[in-house]
Amino acid sequence: MSRFGWQLHGDGRHIGAGEVVAPAERMSWPRTIGIGMQHVVAMFGATFLVPLLTGFSPATTLLFSAIGTALFLIITGNKLPSYLGSSFAFIAPIGAATASSGQSGAVGGILVTGLLLAIIGAVVHFAGARWIDLVMPPIVTGTIVALIGFNLAPAAWNNFQQAPVTAVVTLAGIILVGVLFRGLLGRLSILVGVLIGYAVAVIRGEVDFTAVSEAAWFGLPDFVTPTFEPKLLGLFLPVVFVLIAENVGHVKSVGLMTGQNLDHLTGRALFADGLATTVAGIGGGSGTTTYAENIGVMAATRVYSTAAYWVAAATALVLSLVPKFGALINTIPVGVLGGATVMLYGMIGILGARIWVQNKVDFSDPVNLTTAAVALVVGIANFTWVIGDASFEGIALGSASAIVVYHVMRGVARWRGTSQEPASPASVPGGVELEH
Repeated sequence: MSRFGWQLHGDGRHIGAGEVVAPAERMSWPRTIGIGMQHVVAMFGATFLVPLLTGFSPATTLLFSAIGTALFLIITGNKLPSYLGSSFAFIAPIGAATASSGQSGAVGGILVTGLLLAIIGAVVHFAGARWIDLVMPPIVTGTIVALIGFNLAPAAWNNFQQAPVTAVVTLAGIILVGVLFRGLLGRLSILVGVLIGYAVAVIRGEVDFTAVSEAAWFGLPDFVTPTFEPKLLGLFLPVVFVLIAENVGHVKSVGLMTGQNLDHLTGRALFADGLATTVAGIGGGSGTTTYAENIGVMAATRVYSTAAYWVAAATALVLSLVPKFGALINTIPVGVLGGATVMLYGMIGILGARIWVQNKVDFSDPVNLTTAAVALVVGIANFTWVIGDASFEGIALGSASAIVVYHVMRGVARWRGTSQEPASPASVPGGVELEH
């Protein structure tokens, strides 16, 4: 078996009880192609919402998503299955950057973010990932992810109130599909909910198909040349912390599900996502990240073959070259986006809390409590600090607050010997209090 080949799993048609199809294996090609197309469906709803919400071209985003996925598979030696879709962490900085410096400025910010992540990935590959845990312990990482999601709450409301009926139907569809159906359909609740909301919007006359009829069947998407605005860097740099957390979490999740230790690929994964985001920034695509939606497909099918992801990348590439398809995506109305973003932005915020829970963060420790408390308020209230031409807003200031507050408090606590002083039991139970 070559490095970029796959060994047939069993007869290629069946997966035995308790078995999984490993990254270096594959099912028969018809089954592999079918599973690969399922991965496109899984990433579809979330990946397209980012350009729709930020004013980017969906077709351009899909093109660089496909290229990024191929780069990821190559750089990780075909050993780590992943689809690279649009990262929600970019929504707020892209919106702010576009408002002040246009799309080219936002694209430049994406490019710089990718370069920084690639550099970090190279360092991790050669020096190990231990320093990431020291600089960004779970309390810091979870807080940054949470504040990014909750910072976007006003944007969700702005979309929602423009077409409240459609938005309510969309949100209700997402909520109900998640509990009404088992397996893959249940995991695609966002996509199905968007389709339900879209159908209602068509009935209500909120969709205009003129651009779809005028679009060509084949052609390249629109590209945007990046420009570099130093004043925008504060908007984008916090995104790096989120991308690190998402990639590290992806490596560990796939390792656990396949029964393999893939930690040695962490540096490569970070470098690959950084390179993919850089390439997207060169041409006007959204920044990328490893996609949890596709982990759901792997868990449901028990197929972790990277061959399926090559199929997904190829399928996405072909779709990106169909302008009529991109025009159809652009017809999704604001009401549908309003309903979907209530769920999506809230999910980002709760994913931060999930990091705390999974890592058993102790909030009776005043350092952890204060770190989250200060940073979340700064991020949610969207504190703003203007220095000359540069403007630092909630996500940047909240992220900086989380890192600075944690390390300053932890350092002083160790120096003073107060690390073991718990927060007030009346306000923050440490666990023992709850047993009485």
